[in-house]
Amino acid sequence: MPCLNEAETLGECIRKASAFLDAAGIAGEIIVGDNGSTDGSQELAGLLGARVVAVPLRGYGAAIYHASLAARGLYVIVGDSDDSYDFTNLMPFVEKLRAGCDLVIGNRFLGGIQPGAMPWKNRYIGNPLLTSVGRLFFRAPASDFHCGLRGYRLDAFRDLDLRMTGMEFASEMVIKATLKSKRIAEVPTMLSPDGRSRGSHLRPWRDGWRHLRFMLLFSPNWLFFYPGIALMLLGAALGARLLAGPLMIGHVELDVHTLLYCAMLLWMGFQAVLFSVFTKVFALGEGFLPGDRLLTRLSRFFTLERGLAIGCALMLLGIALSARAVVHWESVHFGNLYPPQVLRQVIPAVVSVTLGLQVVLSSFFLSVLSLKFRRW
Repeated sequence: MPCLNEAETLGECIRKASAFLDAAGIAGEIIVGDNGSTDGSQELAGLLGARVVAVPLRGYGAAIYHASLAARGLYVIVGDSDDSYDFTNLMPFVEKLRAGCDLVIGNRFLGGIQPGAMPWKNRYIGNPLLTSVGRLFFRAPASDFHCGLRGYRLDAFRDLDLRMTGMEFASEMVIKATLKSKRIAEVPTMLSPDGRSRGSHLRPWRDGWRHLRFMLLFSPNWLFFYPGIALMLLGAALGARLLAGPLMIGHVELDVHTLLYCAMLLWMGFQAVLFSVFTKVFALGEGFLPGDRLLTRLSRFFTLERGLAIGCALMLLGIALSARAVVHWESVHFGNLYPPQVLRQVIPAVVSVTLGLQVVLSSFFLSVLSLKFRRW
């Protein structure tokens, strides 16, 4: 049970959990991960037979992480110590874990949410939105991403190597379990109003943004790659058409001015794709993401030398196109040129040189990142 000044409700949670262990005939222990309570929560937990693990690092995730590592059992069931979850009804979690599941998540929308138990913005906006993002980005099977009652095998938990210390810990657990192909199940869970007289530690908008930010940063494809590819395709397709001449759409004529914006889209998209690669290589190297076979193969093929060759080839192409434009300029004795004609030569040249330089610099940077990532 993560705890920060929960003396009002902690005792009831411990008594319920103890009653469940006795009734189910399960040899277990109750662990309180304390975040530095000043209201006597630690003493109360000790008097009721719970083991208190002092966690000096503040945060929901830190409390659960260190308390879980201190556990001596095969399975761990974690739940908030505000008396909003029924610790006397944990058998569905135990049964799923005994059946071989690695992670079992409660589903409050299936089990029932009592009046006043969840703010409307969490119930109708935050949870559905974040759960939908998690299912879309990571194909996670969970339908209630942030239920505070969940169970897991301790060996599976250690294998996840969770890093987040705050509320994002709940998302990280589900995401990493999905990416590591752990067996995940859900059970209906009732959510009741908590028994505290003070407000919750949860800050809906701030914590919701932190969850969303974590999901975006943890999914380079959705944050960088897919938008980048879309921008590149749009810029390249429309730009290629405009190189052949003006394009009439109704009464609107698109010409070289639009071609310049197409070049901008191409640059922006390419930058986004590069950022997706940088982020994924870094995340893999630091253990934030599990191994990626495709990226590993690409890292072996796309060596520094090949990257330099491709980048230099693009730069030489751009220089050649620039030289062609200068020759055309010389043909009119370096006088005035017809702008649409010359820009159709200059813009592709500038794009080619710029992309070539980006490839060269990115190849060096990837080589630095890959020093820790590449597996020979």
